[in-house]
Amino acid sequence: MNEKSKLLQDEFDGIAMYSLAKELFPICRSITGSGVRDSHNLIRKVLPNLVSHEIDSGEKCFDWTIPREWNIKDAYIETLDGLKVVDFKKSNLHVVSYSHPINQVMTLSELDKHLHSRIDMPDAIPYVTSYYKENWGFCLSYNLRKTLREEKYRVVIDSSLNKGSLSYGELIIPGRSKDEILISTYTCHPSMANNEVSGMVVTSFLGKWIQSQKKRKYTYRIIFVPETIGAIAYLSKNLAQLKKNVVAGFVITCVGDDRSYSYMPSRTGNSLADKAVLHAYKKVLKQKFNSYTFLERGSDERQYCHPNVDLPVCSAMRTKYGMYPEYHTSLDNMDLISPLGLYGGFEVNKTALEVLEHNDLYVSTTIGEPWLASRNLRPPLVDGVKMQDRSKNISNLFAFCDGSLDLIDIADILNISVIELANLAKELESYGLLRSILGKN
Repeated sequence: MNEKSKLLQDEFDGIAMYSLAKELFPICRSITGSGVRDSHNLIRKVLPNLVSHEIDSGEKCFDWTIPREWNIKDAYIETLDGLKVVDFKKSNLHVVSYSHPINQVMTLSELDKHLHSRIDMPDAIPYVTSYYKENWGFCLSYNLRKTLREEKYRVVIDSSLNKGSLSYGELIIPGRSKDEILISTYTCHPSMANNEVSGMVVTSFLGKWIQSQKKRKYTYRIIFVPETIGAIAYLSKNLAQLKKNVVAGFVITCVGDDRSYSYMPSRTGNSLADKAVLHAYKKVLKQKFNSYTFLERGSDERQYCHPNVDLPVCSAMRTKYGMYPEYHTSLDNMDLISPLGLYGGFEVNKTALEVLEHNDLYVSTTIGEPWLASRNLRPPLVDGVKMQDRSKNISNLFAFCDGSLDLIDIADILNISVIELANLAKELESYGLLRSILGKN
């Protein structure tokens, strides 16, 4: 399939994903507040059954406490003659997230202590937060900051910090088995396209695709949580069930640009989720990718893979967070992501799910190789040197079906797609030559 045709695959096309991204991008999100709920409402255009949950401010979630809810209406810095030099309405990144309200006139030297910019990226507005320490501040480009004159400025942040709640979204899609696949993304950053919006978009369309599959083996648990505090809060409510049921999980983040592909392993690096992602890249899509170590982690795999949680969670991304220059700045905008980039992020994660759905664990039912020719599973005339690929794959499949290796393991050994191998295994199972020891999920 050529690159352009990937953009035109009915309701799962990159153009539809990009359209949703454009709607989500302007919303000012933080770890709490109306921006998260507004994002849930937009996501319901794709996942109408998404359920929003609230956890009250002040509630303890393991070692953390849900903070007060933060909302903002406006913010600006203006000269005393009314010229706005920094305006939240032009970019919601201009305000340090969780800034407390302020309305004061101050000198530039007083204001400067609360200004943030990056000299290494002079045209970019940096992303800065102060979730757990009461403070206020503005972010602006270094070039704009250099133009501020020694005079007095009116500084206004029309925000609120009140007792409220933390919001998260959840969708459970049942399958034949109670075993679960966890899909998690975060909803806490303001206008950053690859770092934030792409994850929500791709996760939404993955959910839509999963619902379209009528013969699901696994149950899917899809969650939209504020990063870190939201994942911890969700774990505090669901840990026992997650540890019992989740067999593989994925954090969906940074899946919208079209520069590269990336892989962030779980803590162990050898979970079922890791195997599925690596097989999807190498054997199904045959896609080059950058591989990182768990020492380079930075998203909610930190929570899901913590030793006292220990869920099998990894990530398949486009360009990894922190590895592109626009990361956590205003330059991570809608020009950085693309329909093709979003589709690529969707495709690799969808393929990993397909790998899991096709995976199984088989044992051979015969002593010695079965008589394949009697079942028309082998041509009557076989060149032992140039055995047909199908016959060779059948023979090799039997050789490794001892119950210790699943189909992904065997497909990796045979250097073929597990999807192809699973179809072959089911055919042999229909003849009674293989038996699944996972049971009929």
